[in-house]
Amino acid sequence: MILLREVSQVFGGRRGAVEALRGLDLHVADGEFIAVVGRSGCGKSTLLRLIAGLLTATSGEVRVGGEPVVKPRRDVAIMFQRPALLPWRSVLDNVLLPVEIFGWPRQEHRAHAHRLLEMVGLESFHRRLPHELSGGMQQRVALCRALIQRPRVLLMDEPFSALDALTREELSVELQQIHMEHAATVVLVTHSIEEAVLLADRVVVLTPRPGRILTVVNVDVPRPRTLGRHAWAADLARCSAELHDVLGARRAVPGRQDATSAE
Repeated sequence: MILLREVSQVFGGRRGAVEALRGLDLHVADGEFIAVVGRSGCGKSTLLRLIAGLLTATSGEVRVGGEPVVKPRRDVAIMFQRPALLPWRSVLDNVLLPVEIFGWPRQEHRAHAHRLLEMVGLESFHRRLPHELSGGMQQRVALCRALIQRPRVLLMDEPFSALDALTREELSVELQQIHMEHAATVVLVTHSIEEAVLLADRVVVLTPRPGRILTVVNVDVPRPRTLGRHAWAADLARCSAELHDVLGARRAVPGRQDATSAE
């Protein structure tokens, strides 16, 4: 579904060029859930923007569904850290915003918007304005806005990082359920190792800038997953410990282990 081959990204500036990514290879299979972790500034958000078509790679190749990514696509949705809801629009109208942008018939998508809001427990709030909602509720609206496109690929840039721990866990559980029902390919950028392990099929670890794939950790644990005492809790803990060890290593050698292993 997603293929990056020898992708490098360099940004220019007054103080000289900054190399964000170097020679990155990654394949994400159709329907797979990938989490990307690494230290601040390692190129995680740049990677998402390249897949979304918001940036053009300095060199290398980015493909989605076998086609080169040259601009934003209607079947690829991106969700950012902040919900960025339009304050003068109701919850329902915020969800329907992509429908208007793409010029799709509003009435045909209105029922779908109501179903999405019902799925995240916000149907009774569809007439409310964003300032009347909590932070977690606003992020639920932003998630519905991304899903209204029925995307084949959902990109998420630390969408829950500003929320309290309990709300973050609740939304993580909801996201798993949505992924299982909609079968979209998901790439999640997060600073939380525990969140990555809870949600992902594989966790991709990037090196410090310039970002390259250091290692990939497989999370072979059945869904749905929750935090707490379960038969597979030890497996999640082992994956978390492995990732903490990798990210805590001072002199790890970059490589491409399992970077293109998903089929």
